[in-house]
Amino acid sequence: MIQILIVAGILACSIMAFRVKRLLVSALWLAGCSALVALLIYLLGAPVVAVIELSVGAGLVTVLFVFAINIAGEEAVSVKALLPKPLAWGLILLAVLLLGWLCLPGLAGVLPAIETRHFADVMWGDRSLDTMLQVVLIFAGVLGVLGLLADGKSNSPEGGHS
Repeated sequence: MIQILIVAGILACSIMAFRVKRLLVSALWLAGCSALVALLIYLLGAPVVAVIELSVGAGLVTVLFVFAINIAGEEAVSVKALLPKPLAWGLILLAVLLLGWLCLPGLAGVLPAIETRHFADVMWGDRSLDTMLQVVLIFAGVLGVLGLLADGKSNSPEGGHS
């Protein structure tokens, strides 16, 4: 039952990411979608993949999106659709049906039993080096973007007050 609620949350976040007008808000909806996907992957029995999805998908990519949007601005661009609407809706329906089929509790006997472990054990036990490296990369990215943003604001002594 919880998996169906998570899938509904994923769908709601992804739909909202397309419907909102501001790019920054859309990036935050995508981060929520990625976090829920990581939770679903964890519940399906792949904790290592869930940790990577959470740290990279919801963490690093979101930070990069937010800073890229802040640097580039939020100008509206009109883009023609690549796929016809019926084909796009058909692909969305197919993806939802496949995801629902994988999440049905009746198929638990069909799927092989997988050992589940606690999230913290995987995050800080098995993947601690990866996690620390990603923290350093995110920190370095934030400092780099802040350096780019502060580049135009020089504090030269010639133009300042004494």
